[in-house]
Amino acid sequence: MSNPLVSGMPTVSIESVPTYEREQVASGLRRLLEPLGGMAAFVRPGERVLLKPNLLMAKPPEAAVTTHPEVVRAVILEVQRAGAIPLVGDSPGVGSYKKIAEKCGIAAVCAETGAELVEFREALTVKGSGIFRQIELARPYLEADRIINLPKLKTHEMMTMTCAVKNLFGSVVGTAKAGWHLKAGADRELFARMLLEIYLIRQPELTIVDAIVAMEGDGPGSGDPRQTGLLLAGDNAVAVDLIVAQLAGIPRRLLFVEQAARKLNLPGSDRTGIRTVGLPLERAACLAPFRLPPLSDVQFGLPRFLKNRLRRHLTTRPQVIPEKCVLCGICRDACPPVAITMERGRLRFDYRLCIRCFCCRELCPHGALRVEEGVILRLVNRLSKINDKPR
Repeated sequence: MSNPLVSGMPTVSIESVPTYEREQVASGLRRLLEPLGGMAAFVRPGERVLLKPNLLMAKPPEAAVTTHPEVVRAVILEVQRAGAIPLVGDSPGVGSYKKIAEKCGIAAVCAETGAELVEFREALTVKGSGIFRQIELARPYLEADRIINLPKLKTHEMMTMTCAVKNLFGSVVGTAKAGWHLKAGADRELFARMLLEIYLIRQPELTIVDAIVAMEGDGPGSGDPRQTGLLLAGDNAVAVDLIVAQLAGIPRRLLFVEQAARKLNLPGSDRTGIRTVGLPLERAACLAPFRLPPLSDVQFGLPRFLKNRLRRHLTTRPQVIPEKCVLCGICRDACPPVAITMERGRLRFDYRLCIRCFCCRELCPHGALRVEEGVILRLVNRLSKINDKPR
């Protein structure tokens, strides 16, 4: 649905919202959407509107792993005021959707507001328009009249940042995510292209980013909460990601999804073609850049024989923290290449099979896995940090 205020140029709105206090979030959301035409510019009365939050795992809201329930509540109420019917859906990579929604507070919000909680179980096969000719996505995602994307701003050990575009990977049903990690997870550039092709199949009408408390460090599941005090919204997910990354101080060379978008010349991939409204960028920018996870490898572009010989030194790899591991088996069951086993009361990795997707670390509810850097990679990361410092 075209909004005359923003048509022709991707627009990102920025608003200061210091806390998750209910009225602050509600009023902040209304201010955020006002320059974009309000919620009525994106949904119509009677439409079924799917809200797609980040429901990575069963963690409480204060862990900053999932989209905060007060943000979801505020969006539900705005959709209802516009006369539309809100649904809240996602498909976690592992674990019960209902239990995750209960733990993070979103199930209670749906019960209190009357919004329907929808689990992505059934998939439909759709034709892709790029490298991947067929992609299976959740039926409720494809059949909704409108989609509102509700990502949480977090760092990500494979893709540096997870926000607007990456959040739509949740439209892939459950364990099928592991298949995509096998197809594309060993090559970060290919994985970024896959994420963009999913985005292009069914683009959300509106993206609203929960960055009131974001996550930095070892995201998306084991990082540290970072008070940012912002909500952002836009009609183009690629543009939203670019502005978010700029505010978080993330170097563009580490934004692999955005690099792929620029190669495809997608709308929103050029910073000069994005309009920002609301809080000025200089006032919204974080005082210090986000602390990022280790760069996962430096092997792209190397000949295969060198990759195989030097892989241990060129990449990071997951390692168990024995005192934290309870041998629950979640990482083993979620591992796409089946590189994890439990032997004699210990977790073991077959690094010849490991594709360094870090699904194990992403989904471990106990924080029992850490990242070990190879010697060459450690040196490259140190040099990169020196080069990224302002001169």
